[in-house]
Amino acid sequence: MAHWKASGLDLSTVLARPDVPESVGRRQTVLQDHGLDKALDHQFLDECAPALDDGTRVAVDLPISNVDRTVGTLLGSEISRRYGAAGLPDDTIQLTFHGSAGQSFGAFVPRGMTMRLYGDANDYFGKGLSGGRLAVRPPEGSPFAAEEHIIAGNVILYGATGGEVFIRGQVGERFCVRNSGATAVVEGVGDHGCEYMTGGLVVVLGPTGRNFAAGMSGGIAYVYDPGRTFGQRVNLELVDVEPLDRDDSAQLRALVECHRLETDSAVADRLLEDWDLEVREFVKVFPRDYRRILEATRLAEAEGRSVEEAVMEAAHG
Repeated sequence: MAHWKASGLDLSTVLARPDVPESVGRRQTVLQDHGLDKALDHQFLDECAPALDDGTRVAVDLPISNVDRTVGTLLGSEISRRYGAAGLPDDTIQLTFHGSAGQSFGAFVPRGMTMRLYGDANDYFGKGLSGGRLAVRPPEGSPFAAEEHIIAGNVILYGATGGEVFIRGQVGERFCVRNSGATAVVEGVGDHGCEYMTGGLVVVLGPTGRNFAAGMSGGIAYVYDPGRTFGQRVNLELVDVEPLDRDDSAQLRALVECHRLETDSAVADRLLEDWDLEVREFVKVFPRDYRRILEATRLAEAEGRSVEEAVMEAAHG
C-alpha cells in the first residue's frame, strides 16, 4: 500500500468485513465438480504417454459426440506443463475423430498436436489455439458439396495465438475474432469475420458475411471475390483492400495446396487447376496500422536501428 500507485485508491469497501454470522461463507468451502473425470481426453491420454515421455510419434482414432467438449485440452495442458511454449515437434501426436464435436474442440492445443475431425463441430472450435494443427471435413463418402454447407459454428479461433486450421466447408459468425497468430483456411464465413484480429493469416475461399475486418488492426486476409462484391461487406475503417502482389500469390497458393492435402477440398482442387486465372480473383485485406508497423520494422533492420523503438514510434504516429 506504500506504493505511489496506491495513493489514490480507496479499497475500504472492497476489504470491508460484513457483519454476518460465521455460518455465512466468505471463502470457498465446497469444491466444484466440473466433470473433468468424464472428459474424452482420458480415453487417449495413456496412448499418448510415449509422445509425452520421449517424443515417440503416436496416432489415435476415436469416435466423438457433441457432449464431448474441449477435446484435446487436457492433453495439450500436459504438453505445455512438460515442454513449455515450444511444445513438441509438429505431428508428434495425431488424433483423428469421427462424429459431431462439442464446443471448444481443440481449445488451447499447443504445437505437436494434430487433430483431424471427420464430421462437424460446434462453437469455439480452436479457441485459443497455441500452435497445434486442426482440420475438419465431412465424413468420407458424404454426398453433398461441402463448400455449400456449414461444418463448424460461431467464434472459431477466438483468441488464437498460433497454429494452423483447415476447414472444408463454411463456418458461422465471428470467425477468427481476436486471432493474433494462427493461420486459417476456410470455405466461407458469416458476419464479422476477422473482427478485432491483431495478427495471423486468414484465407477465405468462399462467401463472406457483413462487417468483415471490423476492428482488425493486424494480420492479413486473402478473400476470394470473383463477383467483385466483397467491397460491400468489408468494414474499411481500419483496413485497405488491394490486389495481391507476387509474394502474396505464392503464399496463398502454398496455403491452398495445404488445404487440399489436409481436407481433400474440391474447392482447392478447382482453384489449383486454373491457378493463374483464379489467383486474380483474390483480394488482400491489409490493416493500415499493421502496414506502417511492418514498414517501420523493415527500415529499422536495414538501417541497423532498434526495431522495438521504431515500432513504438510508428505505433504512436
